[in-house]
Amino acid sequence: MKSLAILGGTGKEGAGLAMRWALHGYRVIIGSRSAEKAETRAKEMNGELGADYLSGLANAAAADRADIVILSVPYNAHQATLASVREQCQGKILVDLTVPLQPPAITQVNLPGGGAAALEAQSLLGPDVTVVAAFQNVSAVKLKKLGQPVDCDVLVCADDREARTAVIELVAAAGMRGLDAGLLKNAVAAESLTPVLLHINKTYGVQGAGLRITGLDDGR
Repeated sequence: MKSLAILGGTGKEGAGLAMRWALHGYRVIIGSRSAEKAETRAKEMNGELGADYLSGLANAAAADRADIVILSVPYNAHQATLASVREQCQGKILVDLTVPLQPPAITQVNLPGGGAAALEAQSLLGPDVTVVAAFQNVSAVKLKKLGQPVDCDVLVCADDREARTAVIELVAAAGMRGLDAGLLKNAVAAESLTPVLLHINKTYGVQGAGLRITGLDDGR
């Protein structure tokens, strides 16, 4: 089973995915700017899970020890975090969950200078890192309910088909359906859907609005 480093794993979405993957048998390393914070949060999550599934390290050390790196940080920390682990990510898949929200206007689409956060990640990390965009439209509220599947499809974008397949497997392990959504440039659409979903949450007084793609073989 592959090892996963979740940079920003101390946050709500990163923690939800971390615990789901740990329960599925992956070796999961929580990453943070502070090794102490990562270790503390990993211990807290282990307490919730009832066993020592997760460990915590500073971001660079976590990325270095992982087969796949997952980035789950706010957009204002995106570039700095990537720069700090660029060397450790070479030759690996980096799964980017980042949405370029601009608080307080989080219900409005914001297109960054690079077109999408995932495209900016690819540019910064270079061609020897395979960036995959995924999980942007999944609610942390739903991820926290560990015993339940998440009623949300995950759009998976990357320029490498094998990398898309690998991440779709991670999606399934976390209790969701992953869909091949094409090249990394399509992450522009996936990232832009998040503020739309946040607007829907606010307008209809719900938590965790998500996406479901209809017309596929399972009849959804």
